[in-house]
Amino acid sequence: MKRALALFLLAPLLLGATVAKPVLVPDVSRRDIQIAYSFTGAELLLFGAILYPGGREPDSKHPADVVVVVKGPSQSIVMREKEKVAGIWVNAARTRFRSAPSFYAIASSRPIDELVDDRTRAIYELGLDSLQLSPASGATTEEQARFAAGLVDLKRRSGLYYEAPGAVEITDGVLYRAAVDIPARVPVGRFTAETFLIRDGRVLAAAVRDIDIRKSGFERFVEQAAEHHSLIYGLVAVALSVLFGWAAGAIWRRF
Repeated sequence: MKRALALFLLAPLLLGATVAKPVLVPDVSRRDIQIAYSFTGAELLLFGAILYPGGREPDSKHPADVVVVVKGPSQSIVMREKEKVAGIWVNAARTRFRSAPSFYAIASSRPIDELVDDRTRAIYELGLDSLQLSPASGATTEEQARFAAGLVDLKRRSGLYYEAPGAVEITDGVLYRAAVDIPARVPVGRFTAETFLIRDGRVLAAAVRDIDIRKSGFERFVEQAAEHHSLIYGLVAVALSVLFGWAAGAIWRRF
């Protein structure tokens, strides 16, 4: 009877120990990236720690893996497919994607296909071939897949989409770090840096940090003027064009 009572009293503690999960404590080297006229790109360092229950990794012989995903703001994109007609390239079929990330970079301690199955990859959008682009048109599945592959290829060649397997370094099973390159032509907006802890094909923990990328200096002034004072911006642009044209003509006549 006493033994049963003791087990009953200890049950919540035992249950808490079994369901306790590790916690990720992530951070980024820069939470605010400013883009000026001389901006040529930046390197973003993502690092953090893995806090295990009891302060020890449960299975040091089979360490967990870390995946880091940096995403830019989602945007609607129309993809057009060109076709040669009578020797002239013209726009043929097209499709629209409602929520394509403007920037996507994934770094992992090992290749993604070695960490999780296709279903888990699709749920967490781990990998370029697992992005949920939400096609808005009534195209067939084959056409949607073709246009999606074309979109990913264009973004990859422009440096806005890329994968970096093996780029995450894990020290003593607790500390991790990864470097992500931000290209010069990166769009502005609120970015997210997601970190995933994976073991045995399951996501054990996840955490998110926000990153703001915005224009600064004269570029920011022009952007705000065009967005909030479009009429004045247009009049000033026309006036400057006329002024520069007159000045160029005057200099040409003089020399």
